[in-house]
Amino acid sequence: MAEPDPVIAAIAAAVRAQPDVVDLRVHLVELLVERGRAAEALEHCGAGLALAPGDPRLVGLLRRCTDALAGVQNPPATEAPPVADGFDWSAAEDQIDGSEFVEAFASASPVPIAEDDVDGLETVGVRLADVGGMNDVKRQLDLTLFAPLRNPALAQAFRTSARGGLLLYGPPGCGKSFLATAVAGELGAKFYRVGISDVLHSHLGESEEALAAIFATARRNAPCVLFFDELDALGHRRGALRGDGLRTVVNQLLVEMDSGTTANDGVYILGATNHPWDVDVALRRPGRFDRMILVTPPDLDARVSILTYHLRDRPVVGVDLIDLARRTDGLTGADLMHVCNLATQYAMSASLASGRVEPVTMREVGSALSQVRSSAGAWFDTARSVLQFANSDGSFDELAKFMRGRR
Repeated sequence: MAEPDPVIAAIAAAVRAQPDVVDLRVHLVELLVERGRAAEALEHCGAGLALAPGDPRLVGLLRRCTDALAGVQNPPATEAPPVADGFDWSAAEDQIDGSEFVEAFASASPVPIAEDDVDGLETVGVRLADVGGMNDVKRQLDLTLFAPLRNPALAQAFRTSARGGLLLYGPPGCGKSFLATAVAGELGAKFYRVGISDVLHSHLGESEEALAAIFATARRNAPCVLFFDELDALGHRRGALRGDGLRTVVNQLLVEMDSGTTANDGVYILGATNHPWDVDVALRRPGRFDRMILVTPPDLDARVSILTYHLRDRPVVGVDLIDLARRTDGLTGADLMHVCNLATQYAMSASLASGRVEPVTMREVGSALSQVRSSAGAWFDTARSVLQFANSDGSFDELAKFMRGRR
C-alpha cells in the first residue's frame, strides 16, 4: 500500500477548512492529477465548478480527469492561467502541517453527554448562518428565542422570556427540521429529536412513561433543544381522536410542558408540523407551543444555497445558479434536491453512452426542471380551506398574508 502523500494531505486539510476558496481547490486538483489520482481530482473539480462555474482552469482539469478515467494515454496538458496574486504554493506547502486545524476542532469540543443518554442526544455543528435565506424566519427566531437569552436584563424589564415552546409549521420539504437543528447549534445546546415511534408503545401507560423519560433526559442534559417532529401525530386534537390511547399521551405532553408543575429551565422545546390545524388547541396555549413561525418554500437566496449544496462535489460546467434559482420559485427544498439528482442522472446516462465523464450542464438541469412540479401545491389547497373556515381566532394570519402575496 502506497504511503500517504503529506503535501496532498495538508492541502486537502486546508480545503476542508476553507471549502469556498477556489484557488486552493484548483491547486489540490492539479496535485492529484499529477499523482495520477484522477477519481479524487474529479470530485474536487465538481466542487470547484459548483463554486465557480466555467472556471477555465477547472474545465481544463476536468477534461484531463475524464481522459485519464477513460484510459487515454498521456493526455495533453491544459495550461491553467496563473493565480492572479502570484501566491507561492511551494512555500505554503512547507508551512502547512494541519496542526492549526486540529487545534480549531479541539477548541470546539462538545459538552459531554450523560452516559445513559447517548442514544437520544446529538451534538450539532450547524448554525443559523448555514441556513441560506429565510431572513424573515431568522428575524422571528431572534425576537422570540435568542433575544431574551442574549439580553436577560432587558427580558426581565419587559417581563418576557424564552420559556414555552416554538412551533414551526408549513408545507413538507421546506427545512423545518434543519432549522430546529440550527437553533440547537446557535444555542450551543444538545439536540434531542423525538419522533412518534420514540413515544408510542402498544401497552397501556408505556407511552406516557416514555414521554416522561424523554423530558427527564432533556432536563438532565440542559441546555438542550427538545424537538418534536410531526407534532400533530403526537399532539392531535383530542376531539378528533377515537379511544383513549392518544388522549392520555396528549395529556402527558401538556403536563410535561406546564411551567406550573415542572421546571424546564434550559430545555428549549421546538415542534414541527405540516398540519398545525390538527394540533390540539391546549398545546398552543401560553406556556406551551404558544409561538408559531411559518416556514415557507425557500426564497431566492435560500434556493441558491440549496442548489449549491446539492451540486457540490459533482462535475458541473456552466450551470448558472442565479438563473436556475429564479426559475425554481415555488419549489420546496426537497423539490430542488430532486432536480439536482435528476440532472445528475441525465449526465451519468450521457457518460455511459460516450464512455467518458460528461459534466452536468444547464441542458441536463433544464431537462430535470421540466419533470418536477412543486410538491407544496396540495398543502396550500388544504391551507386555503383552513383559512376560509377555521381561522376565526387569527392563528394563521401569517399564512393568510403569505398566500395573499403569492396570489
